[in-house]
Amino acid sequence: MRGVPDLLLVFVFGAGFALLPVFALLPSLWGFAAASAVSYLADEALHVRAPGFIRRMASLQFNRTMRFAARTVMLLALIERMDAPDRVLAAGLVVFSAHFASTMLYTAVHKAIRLRRVLPVAVRNLDMSEAGLPKQPPAFLYRRFLRRLLHLDVPAHAGLLAALAAGTWYPAAVGYALTAGVSAAAVLALLGQYRAARRTPRRDELIHEVNRQLAGYRPEVALYFSFAAVSRDFMYQVNMWIETLEQLDRRPVIILREQASFRYLSRTSLPVICVPKADDLAELDLSGVRVVLYPGNAGKNVHMLRIAEAKHVFIGHGDSDKLASSNRVSKVYDEIWVAGRAGRDRYRRVRHAISNDAIVEVGRPQLAPIRLDADHTPGPLPVVLYAPTWEGWSDDDCHTSLIPMGVTLVEKLLAENVRVIYKPHPLTGKRSREATEADRAIRALLRADNEQREAASVQDAVTAAAPRLAEIQAQLDALTGRSVGDYAEQTRTARVPGLDGADEWQALRDEWHRVFWESRGQIRHNVILKQLPTLYECFNQADILISDVSSVVADFVASLKPYVLTNAQDLPDDEFRAAYTTAGGAYLLDRDCTRLPEILRSVREPRHDPMALDRRTLKEYVLGPDSPTSMERFNTAVNTLAARSEAELAEDDADRALDLPFPAQRTDSAPALGSTGLPDQPVSLGNV
Repeated sequence: MRGVPDLLLVFVFGAGFALLPVFALLPSLWGFAAASAVSYLADEALHVRAPGFIRRMASLQFNRTMRFAARTVMLLALIERMDAPDRVLAAGLVVFSAHFASTMLYTAVHKAIRLRRVLPVAVRNLDMSEAGLPKQPPAFLYRRFLRRLLHLDVPAHAGLLAALAAGTWYPAAVGYALTAGVSAAAVLALLGQYRAARRTPRRDELIHEVNRQLAGYRPEVALYFSFAAVSRDFMYQVNMWIETLEQLDRRPVIILREQASFRYLSRTSLPVICVPKADDLAELDLSGVRVVLYPGNAGKNVHMLRIAEAKHVFIGHGDSDKLASSNRVSKVYDEIWVAGRAGRDRYRRVRHAISNDAIVEVGRPQLAPIRLDADHTPGPLPVVLYAPTWEGWSDDDCHTSLIPMGVTLVEKLLAENVRVIYKPHPLTGKRSREATEADRAIRALLRADNEQREAASVQDAVTAAAPRLAEIQAQLDALTGRSVGDYAEQTRTARVPGLDGADEWQALRDEWHRVFWESRGQIRHNVILKQLPTLYECFNQADILISDVSSVVADFVASLKPYVLTNAQDLPDDEFRAAYTTAGGAYLLDRDCTRLPEILRSVREPRHDPMALDRRTLKEYVLGPDSPTSMERFNTAVNTLAARSEAELAEDDADRALDLPFPAQRTDSAPALGSTGLPDQPVSLGNV
């Protein structure tokens, strides 16, 4: 277990530091040299293996700088105790003081450069070559600079120790010169970079250039996303819509409100604009946008809802039976787009909230990669995908099975001799420690069972595949534009649409999945925690899904494979099916999992699958008809609403031309936007 080596590493680190003053005061040259080396090496290892411990030390004011200073003080104490000449000690004090002064100056200049490079607007896939943005400083000067700078004391440390051992002070002089010289050179080099950073264009100049590029592109559709605490866990809400947007007839643009969103945005050929401040957003020329799509409800949505020329649509980020999928706050939008009739009925149950005319059924274009049951080839063991949802923002919205029955379920699955793919929700454990503990227990169960069942060759194959998977992942990251530096550098080198590498991207993802699944064999359990393999690739590997009330179930329905809904409260079957639409085609699993053996018969004996016809009926109800395709329906909905927006604007222009006191009465029944406010915190995370 990793925790044991980490604990040992912490002990070694502490012992090294504790022995430094002991060996300095004895004095013991070789003991001090050994303790110093151990403290250096353990410090670096902890940064990699236990960054949380490093952060806790920093919170106690024992940060990296203090640790380096402590080593230096102990070294000077050792020199004094070993009766070194006063001039050597004085020179050491001067050199080490100058080194730390250089570090402080370097840090100040670095901060000044970083502040200069903070842009009001960051973009991707717009040609910003004429904006005049300077290059980011070289990585060796700009990234992890403190780590490098502090290590410049190593020549002086090593020179002093060598001088004490040899009895001559020439090594100390060489070490002093190297530390002082390289530190000064680093500061001078960074000052040169600061001169370049001062050429960063002003706010109004940069926004003007972005507007010039937008005028050339003429966006008609915008996907708008904001979230208070953006991380990789939340960006799936945007990434799931990218391929759909790229296939629209109308020209789309993606608008993000938090710069951290750039870090986790997937590959796209579409223009992307990240504008954190509302004042800067107001200065962007979005007058040609006719339809704005919102994958989530957030307080900053109100900054975009103010645009009266556009129609505003809530598209969500999943279609499920959770309360968040029929939230009253959605009334502020002109339309709400749902996958199928089930979504319409869900909103209709929220009385006096959403007009039926404002709901449009568009399908789920993202589901195209999911293979049908008829195209699935079973392996030697039934493959069960367990994909529980998270604990939600409150107990009222908590549908996860992890806490009440997750561990029991996995224990029962292992007793049934199946292969388990465990993919917890990315937000698992964000609110509940119990969910975190259940998640860890499940991973431990699967890891222990793997050790018993798989041959050594399987683990060898997994190990052998790791470098190739890492290589492909690096290529994928490069295609996203994430690996080119800070946000200013990403804006400076923003790729132009048309040079998006879409074919290469898809080929790399296909290759990654092929290598991953082939290396895992056909009996190994797999715990999926990262973006790859994707959820839909896990669908394609599985024979059956076990999940909770969430959009995962609604998406899996597209495959027509058997699926199971957890009924942790042990509600009567009729009551549970009446409460949750997706239960109409599901096997229901009780809290103690007593029904599990019978449910697995639907996989082991495909002819014994009494819910098969119900799943076919449910698929159309939840996801809409197969023809026209979801992509065609979504594209039609965008075109129709954009045309309506254009017609209304033309009507308003005609009214103004006639100098009428009031505009002509409109016949559409979409709700007016008005000045409806939204809460500061997200209210619909959803449905996953």
